[in-house]
Amino acid sequence: MPEIAVVGSLNLDTTVRVSRLPLPGETVLGSSHFDDTGGKGANQAVAAARLGRSVAMVGMVGGDDAGGRLLESLGSDGVDTTAVAIGGQASSGIAVITVDDAGENMIVVDPGANAMFLPDVLDEVADPVKAAVVVLVQLEIPLETVAAAVAMATGTVVLNPAPAAELDHAVLSAVDVLVPNATELARLTGSRIPASPSEAIAMARQLDGPRAIVVTLGADGAVVVSSSDEAHVPAPRIDPVDPTAAGDAFCGGLGDALVRGDSLQEAVHWAVRCGAVAATRWGAQGSLPTKDEVLTLEGAG
Repeated sequence: MPEIAVVGSLNLDTTVRVSRLPLPGETVLGSSHFDDTGGKGANQAVAAARLGRSVAMVGMVGGDDAGGRLLESLGSDGVDTTAVAIGGQASSGIAVITVDDAGENMIVVDPGANAMFLPDVLDEVADPVKAAVVVLVQLEIPLETVAAAVAMATGTVVLNPAPAAELDHAVLSAVDVLVPNATELARLTGSRIPASPSEAIAMARQLDGPRAIVVTLGADGAVVVSSSDEAHVPAPRIDPVDPTAAGDAFCGGLGDALVRGDSLQEAVHWAVRCGAVAATRWGAQGSLPTKDEVLTLEGAG
């Protein structure tokens, strides 16, 4: 059985480079575009696999050419796809991404088959979730499936609440490590986006349920909050290019370190470096680093 099971989405991404992000109702001409395999679940699976972990992807694709491409891409990175269901009549999920010259992005997702990945389908492919040391989950699949996955997991549960949504207390209480970004933390607490790491720590203290909370803060790194500890983990200085999968690289790195037996703070130090490398490259899965690439960045800091 795999060390890490990832329960989540698989998408095909189209990324368009623009000088600046468009305003509502505005058309902005792009300078180039490219396709990449993506989806937060698949990204996190590839991220962990490239760091050397045995990983199983648990999700759903359509019975179309895109679904075949998504499965083939995961397999090429050594991810086990036997627990990915195929919806014969459904289209696979897609994402359209715009990225500006400052490295900021906007993303629109059509879930496709991901929206059909309901608890009864999960039950048919659940073995990796029940056996993995670490289970990574996100919110690009139905919330009832997220709840079912979190409940059936026996290992450490890491929930990345993206895209932002309200979550039942029962789900949060079954999570070992909650990993929101600043925007998602604001949604969960009903507050404004934190303006500093210290404010993010104070807001994370408001959340009831998870055993620990790790808030990702982009260039400011991340903060770690638990009943016994709190800390700010700075990120290495980089020249950001595209943040599209940086958060997924972070989650994959966190899972990798937790399997290794690192403390949560140690795991977050590793994860912020994984995210930093990804942010220096274009694309989703194409940006995700190997362990040697992360170590090179860490050694250069």
